[in-house]
Amino acid sequence: MGKIRRNERIGAMVKILSSHPNKIFTLNNFSELFQTAKSTISDDLVIIKEIFDKFKLGHIETVVGAAGGVRYIPGLFEEDTNFIEDICNQLSEVDRILPGGFLYMTDILFTPEVVERFGKILATQFQHTNPDFVITVETKGIPIALMTARALNCPVVVARRESKVTEGSTVSINYVSASSRRIQTMSLVKRSVQKGQRGLIVDDFMKGGGTARGLRELLHEFEAEIAGVGVIISTADPEEKLVKDYKSLMVLKKVDEIQREVIVEPSSWIRK
Repeated sequence: MGKIRRNERIGAMVKILSSHPNKIFTLNNFSELFQTAKSTISDDLVIIKEIFDKFKLGHIETVVGAAGGVRYIPGLFEEDTNFIEDICNQLSEVDRILPGGFLYMTDILFTPEVVERFGKILATQFQHTNPDFVITVETKGIPIALMTARALNCPVVVARRESKVTEGSTVSINYVSASSRRIQTMSLVKRSVQKGQRGLIVDDFMKGGGTARGLRELLHEFEAEIAGVGVIISTADPEEKLVKDYKSLMVLKKVDEIQREVIVEPSSWIRK
């Protein structure tokens, strides 16, 4: 490989850092990759930081210490607020009303570009909690959990409705669904969570909070800590959920099957 120009190094580092949110890269990593002095890499990173700040692409953070280096941290900007507003408008279309007063959202939850953006926005609210993993319940919560975990640079753990023999021994609990008041079961593979780890609960939808509370109780069986609870949509009713201090990106205010009306709005913290 011939001599690498500064603009080539900067372009490559921007791609590497932005593709690996919250992952620490040492100066040695880049110095060896580009066969360049660490002092030169430091100068390049100053330029990259200015670019990210100017164009609101996130933050470049220097991490000090023996294991230090530099990492990219996603940020929450006006463009993200506009994105959530646009999704709310899409979800408020009356043709999304399903029989029984349900709201069709599968197409949005399984669109990679949209879900990746959801995950990044959720991650901005929980990266300070330093979770060791993201946990969700199969199945619709999995894409959201994956993208949130990617932005936080941690793995995903999936609780199942029924245990699978191919995954080994599990821990199971019964919990009460807040909406149906029915007893349900969820299980988690024993080797997936270690004592003392911190888990971030992520799901696609919250009505009464029964599933989120079930996940909290399941993690308590592992003596794990709760880093937080994040969901894509929560309902305005009931106002009191079975879990506190959760973050939702949007609020479902109303679904009226008779009047053919849907109201979905960004959560208050999104608009701040």
